[in-house]
Amino acid sequence: MFILIYKKGKMLLLSTSSLSWYSLHRVFSFAKKAKYDWIEITLNKLEYDLWDEDYIKWLSDAFGIPVIAITAPVKGMNEKAVNKIVKIATTVNAQIITFSPPHLMDKNTKWFSYYLQKVKKDTNLSIAIQNVEPKFMFFIIPEYKNSTLWELKKVTWDATLDIWAIDPTSWIDILKAQKLLWSNIKNIFLSDRKGTQMWLLPGSAGWGISYLPLESFLMKLKIWGYNWHITLKIKQSELWAGNEERVLQNLEYAKNYYKKHFLEYK
Repeated sequence: MFILIYKKGKMLLLSTSSLSWYSLHRVFSFAKKAKYDWIEITLNKLEYDLWDEDYIKWLSDAFGIPVIAITAPVKGMNEKAVNKIVKIATTVNAQIITFSPPHLMDKNTKWFSYYLQKVKKDTNLSIAIQNVEPKFMFFIIPEYKNSTLWELKKVTWDATLDIWAIDPTSWIDILKAQKLLWSNIKNIFLSDRKGTQMWLLPGSAGWGISYLPLESFLMKLKIWGYNWHITLKIKQSELWAGNEERVLQNLEYAKNYYKKHFLEYK
C-alpha cells in the first residue's frame, strides 16, 4: 500500500518540462542548486530517461530530491502506458499522477475513467485529471473529450489545475476555476499568461505583478488552507535555458514569488 511520507503543500515543485532541453541529471542538479525540494516529471515519448524508473530513483536518492508528481503524455495513452506510469510512480514513491482527457484522435479511450478509477483504488495513488486548453477542430469539434472542468473532476474526483490552460477571455478565469475545483485539486501548474503568450514566469508583467490575478489566486489558496502541491511549469526560454546563471536566478525568483504570495502570506 502506498503511504504518504512527505509533507504536502509546503514546497514548490520544479517540473522537468521547464528544463527539458537538459538531461535529467542536469535537471536534478539545477533543482539542488536552486534549493527546490521536490520534482515533478512530465513524461514525453522523446526523452527516454524519463521512462526509466530505476534511473530516476537513483537520481532522486543521489541528489536527495523526492519525485512527488508525474504527468502522463497528453496523447496516445492506453492501459499498457498507464501501467508503466504507475510502475514509475510506485518505484520512485510519487504521490500523484496527472492525466489529460482523451484526445479526439486517440482510438483507444478505454483506459480513461473506469480504468483510472481502478488504478486509484488499487494503488492509493492520487490519480488526477488536468484541464486542457480549449481547442476545436473545424471550430466546432473539441480536440479533447470530457474536458470541461465539471466533467474532468468527476473522473477520479482528483484534479490538477493547469493555470495557462484557462482562457482568461472566457467566463471561467483562474479564480472561478479554483472555486469550482477547490476540494478536488491535488496539484497546480504555476505559470503566467498574456494573451497567446503562455508558460511565462509568474509576475511577468513587471515589478513582480502577474498578467493574470496570480497574486490573488495564491493568497486565496493560502487563506482557504490549500495543502497539496504547486508546481512551477514554464517554457524553457523563460528560464533562459543555456545560461546557467540566468536559469538559477529565474528559479530563485519563481521560488521567492511563491513564498511571498502563498507560503508566507498572512
